Amino acid sequence: MINLTFRDKQLLKQEEDKSNKVLFSITRKIKNMDPIFFYKSNRPDYKGESFFWKSPDDGMVLVGLGITRSFVNNSAEERFGQLEKEWMKQLGSAIIDNPFESPGTGPLLFGGFSFDPYSMKEELWQPFGDALFYLPEFMLTRLNGDCFMTVNLLDDKENKDGALLYAERGIDELVNQPFSEKQTLSTLMYKEENSVAEWLTSVGDVVNLIKETTVKKVVLSRKMRLVFSNPPASGDVLTRLNMQQPNSFIFSIESGDCCFVGASPERLVKKSGEVIFSTSLAGSIGRNKDPEEDRKLGQTLMNDEKNLHEHALVVEMIKKALEPHCENMDVPKEPVLLKTPYIQHLYTPVRGKAKTSTSIFQLVEKLHPTPALGGVPTSKALEIIREKEMMDRGFYAAPIGWTDFRGNGEFIVAIRSGLMKQDEVFLYAGCGLVADSEPEDELKETGIKFQPMLQAMEGTDA
Repeated sequence: MINLTFRDKQLLKQEEDKSNKVLFSITRKIKNMDPIFFYKSNRPDYKGESFFWKSPDDGMVLVGLGITRSFVNNSAEERFGQLEKEWMKQLGSAIIDNPFESPGTGPLLFGGFSFDPYSMKEELWQPFGDALFYLPEFMLTRLNGDCFMTVNLLDDKENKDGALLYAERGIDELVNQPFSEKQTLSTLMYKEENSVAEWLTSVGDVVNLIKETTVKKVVLSRKMRLVFSNPPASGDVLTRLNMQQPNSFIFSIESGDCCFVGASPERLVKKSGEVIFSTSLAGSIGRNKDPEEDRKLGQTLMNDEKNLHEHALVVEMIKKALEPHCENMDVPKEPVLLKTPYIQHLYTPVRGKAKTSTSIFQLVEKLHPTPALGGVPTSKALEIIREKEMMDRGFYAAPIGWTDFRGNGEFIVAIRSGLMKQDEVFLYAGCGLVADSEPEDELKETGIKFQPMLQAMEGTDA
């Protein structure tokens, strides 16, 4: 960890009222660095205060170290709008030195929202609350082969020279320090799928409700508990996810002694300037090592009425949510296949041109939860989930992502994920239930969806 006079000054001030402090943000271009190695090398000094993000589309990688300010909100009704308001207020007086146009540089918020603020609460997810975002102290951004380092500080407006000196010295030390990582051997000792019999009963109950009411779809999730000989290292998990899931969004965010980590294939929404991009990823089937059998599985999915119906519900919801915020939209009429190492999905991209007043937080609020993670109609599906799922999803299946000071940003749906806490890991998986769903088939589907994270946690190859 950087040990500078100005940092000592910052630490002494951390208990003061920050409301009158000005944000200083300084960005510099640096030599090329390996983001995962950078994360793994520095995480021990910033345990509980780091995040990682990698987008498969443009190769953007973000690594955050330290917390200049946390943004939290436990107001279920206002959590999206209030968080945006606080962020805009912080930026209003900020002094930003960033000569680069690259998205994801300069002051940036990274974090997420809980899936459902009205659901039952488990102590396991308490460190994350219903909304948690970080303005990092140090942030590495890699995009299109270029690397940047941003330093964010809160201090008195008159201390601009001191802030600049600290930033320059801090960047120099982080960039030029020798990289090292401590190897930790961690062996899986115990694995338990929670309450399988009760979950199968809940699936049957929900399917009957769908048959008897106006509810069209409900997504029901379950979890798996893993116990290891030693706490697994999140950096090692990220390394394996990056190797095994190259076409997924790789992410982690820490809070206290917990780390939420995953490799999600599903974007919720991306905003780049005036361009909005969302995706429908609903309807799935497994993979097969034999190319011909794998092709047949994909064709089966493309012709399956249940999955096509489930997918169409998601596409329609996304379209309706985005239309009020777009000048125009482009929505393909038919889905295509998106193949990940374990699962293939029905996939439809949705694009639009944003209206001038549109913010990414507005889009996230309108889109979450999509029918792919909640159900149709949304409010009734959520009521059923609260009653029948009997667990706290926390950040699982919820929006997680980033937004920069220019309004660019990207949020995903945090599926294929797990919560690490000391020597325990909790994995989550869900499935969409409709009128002709069979409980045993849905159990098998969630079993397949556990595999990406299970492989990454165990350290075995796909």
